[in-house]
Amino acid sequence: MSATPLLAHSREELHGALGKFADAGVALVPTMGALHAGHAALLARARQEVGPDAPVVSSIFVNPLQFAPGEDLDRYPRTFDADLEVCAEQGVDIVFAPSVEEVYPGGDPQVTVDPGPLAAALEGASRPTHFHGVLTVVAKLFGLVRPDVSVFGQKDYQQLTLIRRMVADLCMGVDVVGAETVREPDGLALSSRNAYLDEDQRWRATALSRTLFAARDAARYGAAVTIDAARHELRHARGVDLEYLELRAPDLGPAPETGPARLLIAARVGATRLIDNVALDLNGDT
Repeated sequence: MSATPLLAHSREELHGALGKFADAGVALVPTMGALHAGHAALLARARQEVGPDAPVVSSIFVNPLQFAPGEDLDRYPRTFDADLEVCAEQGVDIVFAPSVEEVYPGGDPQVTVDPGPLAAALEGASRPTHFHGVLTVVAKLFGLVRPDVSVFGQKDYQQLTLIRRMVADLCMGVDVVGAETVREPDGLALSSRNAYLDEDQRWRATALSRTLFAARDAARYGAAVTIDAARHELRHARGVDLEYLELRAPDLGPAPETGPARLLIAARVGATRLIDNVALDLNGDT
């Protein structure tokens, strides 16, 4: 195992740890903990982006601002000791693990980030305050860590798109990197929420990736055939309550007739809500 990362719980400790790496670029991987192989890939990508001598920072913070009443804030998995082991194995230099009071002194912030109209679609249709909380905490982490590059997973593609838009619109000067989704051998996208699934539900959850892969295989024949292939696959799924299946442009605008696109899906399996997506090339050669 690599050296134990420096552990910072406060802003002062974070700044002291960062001060040990003067004049070096900084990479940040924001997480809510419950780290798995998907997070490990994000940490490895961060190291690749900044090289062996610059600091890689991972934040571990379950952000209450992005959970609406009745969502799974209280039962969200918290595995801090195991998370530190993952960070050490990936050569993380600093783990920033603040309390809620440290991130939001005085309670909920009075000034927050408006995520714009895209936040009302897809995930935002059922979670209308979610991206307001996500962008606000990411903006705060950017302000505290001052990273040159920050790595996010493409599994949360709408989140990635909105963070990129925030960085561009607010001139934050952070290079936002989207890392490929890491999957189980059966195609299921890795997610901390997979821990909520029992054995039968976990098998049923693979319908999401099968649906996306069927659509990807059909994309060469155009948008209509792509959606038909996805819905045909879903008709065979049992115990999967579909919330949305939408074809969009890579920037999540309206779907193009040809060229690069994204197909996004959200569904509940039992009480667990899962999301996934895949890149497509409509009317392409592959």
